[in-house]
Order: sequence, then C-alpha cells, then structure tokens
Amino acid sequence: MNATTAQNYRIAVIAFDGITPFHLSVPGMVFRDAGFDLKICSADPSPLRTTGGFDISVRHGLSALSRADIVILPTWHDDCRGAPPALLEALKRAHQRGARIVGLCLGAFPLAEAGLLAGHRATTHWAFADTLAGRYPAVAVDREVLYVDDDVLTSAGVAAGLDCCLHLLRQLRGAEAANHIARQLVVAPQRQGGQAQFIERPVPVSGSDDRFGQVLEWVNRHLAHHHSIDALAARAAMSRRNFTRHFRDATGTSFKQWLLNQRVAHAQRLLESSEISIEMVAQEAGFGSALSLRQHFRASLRTSPSAYRKLYRPTGNQQ
Repeated sequence: MNATTAQNYRIAVIAFDGITPFHLSVPGMVFRDAGFDLKICSADPSPLRTTGGFDISVRHGLSALSRADIVILPTWHDDCRGAPPALLEALKRAHQRGARIVGLCLGAFPLAEAGLLAGHRATTHWAFADTLAGRYPAVAVDREVLYVDDDVLTSAGVAAGLDCCLHLLRQLRGAEAANHIARQLVVAPQRQGGQAQFIERPVPVSGSDDRFGQVLEWVNRHLAHHHSIDALAARAAMSRRNFTRHFRDATGTSFKQWLLNQRVAHAQRLLESSEISIEMVAQEAGFGSALSLRQHFRASLRTSPSAYRKLYRPTGNQQ
C-alpha cells in the first residue's frame, strides 16, 4: 500500500468488554478524521463496559473483519488473558486474505496468540514486553522502540499508538495528510518507530525555554550546517554544561541524537515531496554525502532512501 494508490480503505477496530476508552479512541482520532470508513466491532455482546465508568454500544460483530482492508486491535486486557477462539480465527482469516493487521499496545498479545507475529519483530508496552517474549518465543520482541512495521504493525503504549497510526496514515495518504491530522491532535507529526519509548518531549515548549527553543528552531532551519554544542550554547547564552544538561532535561535525549532525528525526518520530507537526487537530499539534510545518508537512514528506519522514496513517490527520481 502506498500514498498514490490509497483509496477509502475500510478499517475495523476491535473493542471488547472492559476496554480503556482512550485506547479505543486512538484509531478514530487519526483515521476517521482523515475520512476513512471506520467501524467499531466486537465479539462481546453490546453494551460493552469500559474502564472509564461508562458503557458503549457497538453495532458490528467480528464479521466486519471479513470486509476490512485494515484491522486494528487498539489494546487488550491488562492481565494479558487468552483471546476468545472466534477473535483469533477472525484475525487469522483477515491476515490470510491480505488485510493489514495492527496491534497497538497490549493488542500485540492476541496477534501473537493467533500466530501472526511468529518469525517477525514486534513491540508492546515496555512493562509487558518480557511477558510477551516469554509467552511467545517465536516473536522477536523489541522492548525499546515506539512501533515496529514488520508484516504486522505493533506499537508501544498509548502515545506510541498515535505515532503508529500516523505512520500508517503517511503510507496510505502521504505526509501532508498525516501532518494535517497531527496538527489537529497537537502532537509531533512524526516520531521514528525506532525511537526509544522513554522520551519526555521531542522539542521544548515551555515559556521559560524561549531562548532555548529559538536555538533549536534555528538549528531546524539550518540542518545543512555543522553544529557544535559550544556554538549553540553561546547562541542560547548558556555555558556548555548548562546547555547540555538543559537539553537532556527538556528533550530526554542527547543533542547528537536529537540532531540526527531531525536530519532523518527532514530527509524523509524531501524524499516524499521533491524529485531532487539522493545526493542533494543528503546535502540539504546535513548528512554531507549520499553514503552517510544511506547509513543513517538504514540504521534509523531499516530501509534505504531510494526504497523509501519509491513507497511514497513510485515514479520519483531514484538517482
């Protein structure tokens, strides 16, 4: 599936008795607002109780999975109990006929039980990753990333579920549509799937950080330049030590890693939206050479710049 061929995909979101309302709302906030045909379905009789203290009425049963192009399990029970056979069979049939399967947060557990993750990388909430790995040794559980796109899509906790859905939306409708929804939700338009789960804030936003935030905005506008911590600390009117400490407190990562993330993200935008050569993308994003871009791109996204461009721009310049 890619942005140029995406139509109005039919999406089935699976609810269950005892679901957390916010988890259930995540796919709707991304895909329904983007105009997709989204249906909530369940194997349990309606109304369904929720952890929010209210009940919800679900109109569709698991038969909706037989017509869905994308099937999303937005979470699962906190005790990681086994899934009912009817749900497992419906998931297997949907996967066998080519539907895209997505498991957000604990939703990875029923997918693993159905055998859909065997032999593949997957992730889940960090607190349950060891349980998933111990119960399903055939699954290569990545305990640290935000989401994994490996045949079946899986994500970490609630915020990572948004990242995962925005990632899928980018594949279906392109960066502009995903960025539009991200702005509506007031979240970062893209966090890489390989980014660590423990990130406080990707960019500082508090009023007390005006000068600091302005420095980072300036860096983002000049990614092709060389940037040293000493020069940026001076621009922020801070000592090197204070700048380094303030940066990690504000963003949860080092300046070197943050800068790399910004450069990879900018390269992605250029690959999606322009026809310039891979060499020029590398220069514009601050990698210096196409070789360096390819190395960092593969380390961050597990794909090449050319393959990434092909996903979004099948007729684009691959030089």
